[in-house]
Amino acid sequence: MTQELDYSLPPAVRRIATALRWYGWVSIWIQGVLGIISSLVLLFAVASLSVRTGGSNPGTSTGFLLAIVGLVAVYVGAFWGFRYTRLARGLRSSDVAKRPKPKDVLQTLRWGLLISLGGMLVSLLGGQAIIGSLLAKALSQPQGAAVFGAGANVTQFVQPLDIFVVQANTNILLAHFGGIACTLWLFRTVDRS
Repeated sequence: MTQELDYSLPPAVRRIATALRWYGWVSIWIQGVLGIISSLVLLFAVASLSVRTGGSNPGTSTGFLLAIVGLVAVYVGAFWGFRYTRLARGLRSSDVAKRPKPKDVLQTLRWGLLISLGGMLVSLLGGQAIIGSLLAKALSQPQGAAVFGAGANVTQFVQPLDIFVVQANTNILLAHFGGIACTLWLFRTVDRS
């Protein structure tokens, strides 16, 4: 039955529906997998930060908050990728009245692009705050203190856990990039048709 339906659709609609379905799923998987990995790393960092004593760094907490906002945007972007697959299903409908209009498809793509760009901006700002606070930590360490243990508080030093937060933020940025790339590719497909 779907084969008959595919042949009754105009080629441009069929091409757009296929692209929406494929790139929607690619977007879901890229953002979903990287979002889950980042969530686990950030949860591990939160648990470890609560165990550590003293040395609260305002730059890290601001960057951490912005990274979490960027992570929420990744999950919203993954949901938006799912909307692309639903649009594809609607475009393949045999009832012409139920098919989404081209302007609705373009509006959905614009919102998907704005979600990913906004999330990327917030994640970049968070990354800058995190890296800035780590740089401040590194520059405030006396020479040789990490090796000889000059009686300083351990939380003043750059620790591997701090790098985990940077890695999680980088994964969030990569997820947003994947969402942007898929949406731009869909724009290109819609524009050619």
